[in-house]
Amino acid sequence: MKSTHLKSLILSLIGSLLLTACESPGYNDNPSQVMTKATVGCLVATDFFAVYFSAYIKPEGESAKMTAEDKKALFRSYCKDIPTTGTAFFTADLVGSELREMPISIRIVEQELTGGDESKAENFKDIRTISEVPGKLYPRGVVEAQAKLDKNGYYAIYLMVGGDEASDEDRLRIPMHVGVDPDAKPIGIRIAMGVGVTLGFALIGFVAYRFMRRRNNL
Repeated sequence: MKSTHLKSLILSLIGSLLLTACESPGYNDNPSQVMTKATVGCLVATDFFAVYFSAYIKPEGESAKMTAEDKKALFRSYCKDIPTTGTAFFTADLVGSELREMPISIRIVEQELTGGDESKAENFKDIRTISEVPGKLYPRGVVEAQAKLDKNGYYAIYLMVGGDEASDEDRLRIPMHVGVDPDAKPIGIRIAMGVGVTLGFALIGFVAYRFMRRRNNL
């Protein structure tokens, strides 16, 4: 009976510690603009409007030369981090019916990081316009665009409600970073996971030691 109780306690400790260590904060880079993981794509929002954003990438090279990994990547959607260069297809589902009645223009640009904190939009400057789509209505609520991302680095998509003359309040910036593994966990999370696992095994060993010592004293 005591052995069963010990096993149950150990399993409970492992589950709790690993769950704590593996929690992810998601995207929440800017107080006025938020990008978070969502059920479909990523929710990108300002104080005034929001979209669900997804990016798909077709790697460079002929289809015949594509590896199985490349073909698999064609069916995977990305948010902020895109693993490779190539032709990118973007989809933004508008949140709110009122946006379907307003013209929206699109601009896709390459950016340069000029400051230290890449989570802040003001630390970037546009260095090249890759693609532009004039303002038009999207009555179905789906904004689509594509562009060739030909080198690793920082990019951004601007959705501008009202066209190119949109004010800052009507401009939504969607940041992207090409050449980044989207599955790589930030160093802070990796450290937390390692510490959590180490402490978990140490605690398990301590509990087991106390249990065996108490059992031998009976």
